[in-house]
Amino acid sequence: TASFLSQKPKSELVRTSLRLLTSSAYRLQSECKKTLPVETCPTTDIQLVTQQVIQCAYDIAKAAKQLVTITTKENNN
Repeated sequence: TASFLSQKPKSELVRTSLRLLTSSAYRLQSECKKTLPVETCPTTDIQLVTQQVIQCAYDIAKAAKQLVTITTKENNN
């Protein structure tokens, strides 16, 4: 998998999935930092942050599923 990610994929669908995966991972990290005591301020809406974390996790799972589907099809051909 690491070699797959280090190469520039030819498929636009793979590139799109990888972009979604990496951007969602960065967003997830950012949202999770908001829950740390140092980052939390009185105006932090924890419910909104929780919804954002759930959305990021969903996007990561979606991108991972797309990549598995694509690579499985490519390996079977």
